[in-house]
Amino acid sequence: MRRRVILILAVSAVSGVAQTAKPRENLRGLTSEAISNNPEIVAAQERYESARQRPTQESSLPDPKVSVGYTSVGNPLPGAGLGSQVLANARLMVSQEVPFPGKLKLKGDIAYTDAQAKFEQYQSVQLAVVSRLKQAYYRLQYTYAISDVLVRNRALLEQFLKATEDRYSVGKAVQQDVFKAQMQLTVIETRIVKIEQERRSREAEINSLLNRAAGSPINRPEDEPPKDLTATLEGLFTSAREKSPILARDRKLIQRSELAANIARKNLYPDVTLNAGYYNRGGMPPAYEIRADFAIPLYSWRKQRAGVNERVSDLSQTRSAYEASDQTLRAQIQDEFSKAQASARLMKLYAQTQAPQLHGALATPTTSNEDELFVAQAAQNLRTISGQIVLLQSDMALRASIIGYETGTVDFPSVLSSASVVLEFEMNYYDEALNYSLALSRLEEITGQPLTN
Repeated sequence: MRRRVILILAVSAVSGVAQTAKPRENLRGLTSEAISNNPEIVAAQERYESARQRPTQESSLPDPKVSVGYTSVGNPLPGAGLGSQVLANARLMVSQEVPFPGKLKLKGDIAYTDAQAKFEQYQSVQLAVVSRLKQAYYRLQYTYAISDVLVRNRALLEQFLKATEDRYSVGKAVQQDVFKAQMQLTVIETRIVKIEQERRSREAEINSLLNRAAGSPINRPEDEPPKDLTATLEGLFTSAREKSPILARDRKLIQRSELAANIARKNLYPDVTLNAGYYNRGGMPPAYEIRADFAIPLYSWRKQRAGVNERVSDLSQTRSAYEASDQTLRAQIQDEFSKAQASARLMKLYAQTQAPQLHGALATPTTSNEDELFVAQAAQNLRTISGQIVLLQSDMALRASIIGYETGTVDFPSVLSSASVVLEFEMNYYDEALNYSLALSRLEEITGQPLTN
């Protein structure tokens, strides 16, 4: 019967949390809002849209030139000598500059590659903003979880302090025990103040990323457990090579440098300007002119050749930058992957350490079919509430210590030590849960592979 009462209290506590929960903030909705409204993302998108307009401009011929004028003989007035003097005329000239074959296409290809690089930069900015949003969301989620732990432990310590004061009043405890209990309670109070300040900071960060007005309300995040890391280290390396916008952008910059080197070589060959003119000479027969002007690279040994060398050096630099980015990303992936694995193992260790006693109580055979049915239903209810088993187990252990102290079967140092251990244990569990989620979100940004919920 006593065990059944404990189970009822445990299941009721968990069910109460589920039933009285207010609407929670959904990460998917926040992510969509950030992609639509974040100024950094919008600016990167506009830069890409602007770059898309360049290829057709660069691959088009230069604008033709039209010139009109006259040549007078005898005086500078228009028409002087027209029809009587051979040199007098009124003329119309049209000229068109034509770059050496292949230059216009190369210029268009360079502009197109620039636009593709801007698109990858836009993708990179979007991943970075979403990653920052997720990290702020997980940190906000953490503040609520830690606050719950601290408030719960504060209530238990207040009960313990009252029991200590009661025992001191009847001479069964020393005054120093009261001071120690009060000090432990003060430690929790200071932590609550700090975690509330951290919550306000994370809410301000989320509002900033969403481009909301300062102070806009943000509900409590959902308590969804982090997604299991099923990807391998080699798989993440492969994903980064294929999907990382940073590496994709660097590859586009390499292509651009190759095209720029090619066009620098084309500059060794002359461009041509085609000219056509009509000369009206009054009563005399009209005159016509067709002319081609060539730009001779006469100083190519000190101008065009230097330009080729410059572009070749740029190409070498962009290739080295790509290799550096690849190595940096590989190191970051390995670091974050190791952090995620370590945090996942620690979370599992904490859960396995806390849960067995409660699971054992639920699985112990009872003396009646009715009790067996009740225990099965209670176990099912507990399994459906994420993250509550560890908290319930910690509470029950500490409550048992306090009850033992009230009845005189447990001494003061044991209860105080138990309170400290339980508090640190629960906080460490959520610390590792936060570290795990942060590592996954950073891996997402680096590799471009979805890893979080």
